[in-house]
Amino acid sequence: QVQLVESGGGLVQPGGSLRLSCAASGRTFSSYAMGWFRQAPGKERESVAAISRSGGTTRYADFVKGRFTISRDNAKNTVYLQMNSLKPEDTANYYCAAALTGVSSSAMRYDYWGQGTQVTVSS
Repeated sequence: QVQLVESGGGLVQPGGSLRLSCAASGRTFSSYAMGWFRQAPGKERESVAAISRSGGTTRYADFVKGRFTISRDNAKNTVYLQMNSLKPEDTANYYCAAALTGVSSSAMRYDYWGQGTQVTVSS
């Protein structure tokens, strides 16, 4: 069992930055690939970024490439999402998730989910 708690969301102006964190409970964090997803009102949940167990492999959705960076610190049981050059269309609830099966952009591969943190990009 893994419990995930996101933090770092908030209101930011277009062009600004935020850093999301996801803290995981348990001593098996390094056994899980991790992913960030987002869901805006009226839209389906979509993959934003994913990172392998060691952090050596990352994947990004095309709409965040060059702007967002996923990273992890296995010693701190934490995964991060650095978001730069934010746009109003990045407004959504952001979720982190853990997958035993390895890095993936498919939500179906993820076994555990956090409650989400709201990101609002607006002037």
